[in-house]
Amino acid sequence: MNETTTTNTQLSPAAQAVKDAAQELYADRMARKMAWPLDLPVVAAALRAAADQVVPKTPTLSADKDHDHFYPEDYELGVWVANDDTRTELLAIAAELEALDD
Repeated sequence: MNETTTTNTQLSPAAQAVKDAAQELYADRMARKMAWPLDLPVVAAALRAAADQVVPKTPTLSADKDHDHFYPEDYELGVWVANDDTRTELLAIAAELEALDD
């Protein structure tokens, strides 16, 4: 049941892994062919919701402590950057899946 469908769109390894995992849940090829186009937006929406819950959008960072923007201590900055990177990657996977034509 580990068949991968071919599409005109080349996916990143992360997006392909999400697609393959979702498609493994279908009982057979016909079920996958009929249901995947309907389930695809649900999978992308779930990734967006996970990004919002696990790594919410960070406040605007500022190097100026006198303004209202968030100013992390130096040791926190790396965590904020890593969180933003993770959020960006999750949203990019969702966008790739939404762009599929199959």
